[in-house]
Amino acid sequence: MNDEQAILENTIERCRERNIIIPTYEEMAHPEKIPEGIKGELSNLGLWDLEPRNLFRISWKNEPTDFGGGFGNVNYLELPKELTGVKARIFILIGKYFPTGAHKVGATFGPLVEKLVRGAFDPTTQKALWPSTGNYCRGGAYDAYLLGCPSIAVLPEEMSPERFEWLEKVGAEIHATPGCESNVKEVYDKTNELKRERGDKIVVLNQFAEFGNPTWHYIVTGQAMEEVFHKEKNEGQRFSGLFLTQGSAGTLGCGHYIREKFPLVKICAGEAKQCPTLLYNGFGGHRIEGIGDKHVPWIFNLKNIDAVAAIDDEACVSLLRLFNEKAGKEHLLNAGVDPEVVNKLHLLGISSIANLIGTIQLAKYYEMNENDILFTIATDSTELYQSRIRELREIHGDYTEMNAALDYNRYLVDIGLDWMLELSYWDKKRMHNLKYFTWIEQLGYDVDELNRQWYDDNYWSEKFNSYLELDDLIREFNDKTGLIKKYQ
Repeated sequence: MNDEQAILENTIERCRERNIIIPTYEEMAHPEKIPEGIKGELSNLGLWDLEPRNLFRISWKNEPTDFGGGFGNVNYLELPKELTGVKARIFILIGKYFPTGAHKVGATFGPLVEKLVRGAFDPTTQKALWPSTGNYCRGGAYDAYLLGCPSIAVLPEEMSPERFEWLEKVGAEIHATPGCESNVKEVYDKTNELKRERGDKIVVLNQFAEFGNPTWHYIVTGQAMEEVFHKEKNEGQRFSGLFLTQGSAGTLGCGHYIREKFPLVKICAGEAKQCPTLLYNGFGGHRIEGIGDKHVPWIFNLKNIDAVAAIDDEACVSLLRLFNEKAGKEHLLNAGVDPEVVNKLHLLGISSIANLIGTIQLAKYYEMNENDILFTIATDSTELYQSRIRELREIHGDYTEMNAALDYNRYLVDIGLDWMLELSYWDKKRMHNLKYFTWIEQLGYDVDELNRQWYDDNYWSEKFNSYLELDDLIREFNDKTGLIKKYQ
């Protein structure tokens, strides 16, 4: 028996002992295919419960309830023109109804599960290390706990207290690094230090480099958007735009799927105005928790991007108050926004608000109208940012009708296009070339692969379609544990 086979046997035994069954990508995209017996077990579990069966709730289609929910349609919200100020229809997928309240449990599923079912990670002797600027290490620690794997979380010390509290709850080893959201290098430095100290006892699962991250979005998020589009479109309407902030660029993996289905779609990547790395090779700190900066992720396909927009973090935190403070909600109602929509705006966290702003800019830039449909994502909800709202009250005082009127008009009605760039071929290549300095010079990646990412037309499709092979390996693994038999 070689090392890989021995590790796989250890993993199979760990899963057998802890009653762990792993869902396929097909089941996460189409939970109606989950065995009925497993659905029955979920009816007795809370959405955030630390129970292995909640792996099957890594889906956009969870019933929006905290306990015992089943599956239904994709969770999404249409944002009306009274809020967005544009004629185009804008839909936002809602991440709150994933376990942990954020879709990062999907982005972390692929990188870890791929290694487990291939015998490349031994949960009995190794720890999964999640370098992150927030939700990724939360999702990773959650998935790892459900999969019987110990975790290490490395994230900036200025991230919200809610993130650290959750990591403590799941028993992760936590390392807080200097700085804020955009201090990714410090996260890498600590990760490398831990790897040097502990060697093979640690397996690094870097969201910026693991293709399991965008692959999950390619198949699960991409199909969710396509499903909502076909459900909601009227005659003559088209899938015209997709806007997503690029943190790890994992979510932008769904753009590859959308481009395959709707070739004329315009895809725009967003970043913080305070750290415009793609736009101006810039740097700096910012407050849009959920997006990382000052480098270009290895897994980012720049050729698939049509435009880049920089979002002001002041706009995001101001709209956070508008959407959640009493005076803000009253102003929106007076402006004609549907009360049902106003009551659901708490479903948008800070990076989700950045996605909303960027989607409005995308619609304005291309002068889209009522025949155009655009999509974006609410990664998480305000539930994870209550401490930030309290901080804003302490700094700025009570939120008044005057504050609400100013924020509504400045950051929604009058959104401008001055920090937006439509990309030429050479703009895209310039951004792609920025990968060299992080991944080749600092981290020792293969420059030949960097060139294949740009010149090989099959590179990205082969990466994303690897889920087909992975689903086969997951089914084979579940057969070996023997736990799936009673549900078949």
